[in-house]
Amino acid sequence: MTRRADPTDPPARPDRAHLRPRGSSQGGLRQYNERVVLQAIRLHGALPGAEIARLTGLTAQTVSMITKSLIDDGYLRKGAPVRGKVGQPSVPLSLDPQGAYAIGIKVGRRRLDTLLIDFSGQPCARWSLEYRFPDPEQVLAELRRRFTAIRRKLGPHGRGRLQGVGLAAPLALSSWQSLLGVTPALAERWNRLDLRDAVAGMCDWHVHSMKDTAAACVAELVAGRGRGMHSFLYIFVDTFIGGGLVIDSHLRNGVTGNAGAIGSMPLGLPDGRGAAPQLLTVASLHTLERAWREAGLRNPGFDGLEALQAPWLAVTRVWLDSAATAIAHAINGATCLLDLDGVIVDGAIHRGLLAELIAATEGAMRRSNWEGVTAPQLFAGTIGPDAGALGGALLPLHANFAPDRDLFIKEHAR
Repeated sequence: MTRRADPTDPPARPDRAHLRPRGSSQGGLRQYNERVVLQAIRLHGALPGAEIARLTGLTAQTVSMITKSLIDDGYLRKGAPVRGKVGQPSVPLSLDPQGAYAIGIKVGRRRLDTLLIDFSGQPCARWSLEYRFPDPEQVLAELRRRFTAIRRKLGPHGRGRLQGVGLAAPLALSSWQSLLGVTPALAERWNRLDLRDAVAGMCDWHVHSMKDTAAACVAELVAGRGRGMHSFLYIFVDTFIGGGLVIDSHLRNGVTGNAGAIGSMPLGLPDGRGAAPQLLTVASLHTLERAWREAGLRNPGFDGLEALQAPWLAVTRVWLDSAATAIAHAINGATCLLDLDGVIVDGAIHRGLLAELIAATEGAMRRSNWEGVTAPQLFAGTIGPDAGALGGALLPLHANFAPDRDLFIKEHAR
């Protein structure tokens, strides 16, 4: 039914061809075709002109003109010539990392992450600030410092190539006050703040925004395992568990931005005691932190393997069992509505703890009732704790350089 996920596993539906953008050799579409060429290289890596033409459907002459212009503009660079058996050697073209930059910000309930990435999507610098719960003034003050550091790091030339800021944050930071012990006064300060406008007011770059778990899903879709999967449910284990939804290679946000909000899924039917508990009350890192605290243990954090070592291991095992059972229940319900290639699970946790959670979830899924539906395969995400900030940083790069108006659409197969 399910099996242990492995980073070396091929993506689901390997029979489907890799997706590619398509261009047009007609006049008046030069900028679009430039974006098509850049997207083809971003998806496939360094390519010679002939291969770019084959992948995009553009003529060799059009590709030659476009790539020369992109090299002159600093977006592409030439690699070492590759000599074949016959003919002239081919020259692979790749993205020039210094061609553009973007900033990604994730405002989490336990940590603020700021990430600067280059044109190839690789991190140039990262900063993190941990807290018990974010204070709006503290967050904005930290971002001012980070923007100053980024301007200094990039210098005049790099600053001119910075494409914007992608902001990833929960839709309502003040939600679930009682679970987090947030005072009503602090919650009200977040309710009064338009975070995107506040960030935009302290810089001269365009600020894009997205729900934090949806941004993490973007990172997996664009730069991770999701590139080879048409439809998948994305689950991200953080202070509160959340997720994203990709259907037919589109990130689905929904009317209110809550598509894939798996953390709010109920774990049963309401009864005389009230509404059923939500997934996030069982399968979130906050729940594990509280269990350690109640056992008289300090919080060791999630960057290392302490959670799987004594004296924390006994408590962690109890959480793994209950969290996996709840996640399997949510996956079962989602599968009854969606035809998925698979489920990708990632989190702001050490890869060892992630592997244990996936294994426990697979075991729980084997105990579930799948009559009438087929259980999806589970895969470990490839991005990890940086997913939210990376997904945020990808927003301005995609908006300015990808060929599609609809964010993160992947074009038809060959």
